[in-house]
Amino acid sequence: MGRSFESVRQGVKSIADRWARSSRALKKEDQQYGERLVELAKKHSSEAFIACDDPLEAAVFSVLVETLKRQDQIESLLREDVDR
Repeated sequence: MGRSFESVRQGVKSIADRWARSSRALKKEDQQYGERLVELAKKHSSEAFIACDDPLEAAVFSVLVETLKRQDQIESLLREDVDR
C-alpha cells in the first residue's frame, strides 16, 4: 500500500507548480518575480521538509531564508561602498 497523504516534499512541489502557473498569469514585467519565487520556494526543500509539517510553511520558509540572505548581501555591498 502506498501513502494516503501527500508528503511535505510533494506538497511543496504542488505549491511551486501552482505558483509557476500563477506567474504566467501576471503582467509580463512581473512574471520574472513570480518565477523567482518558485525557484526560492524549492531552494531549501530538504532542510525545510524535515522541520515543517505544512508544505506552504516549508515553501514560505525557504523564500524568506533566501530573501534574508539577499538582503544581507546587499547590505554588505552597501557597507563596502560606504567604506571606500
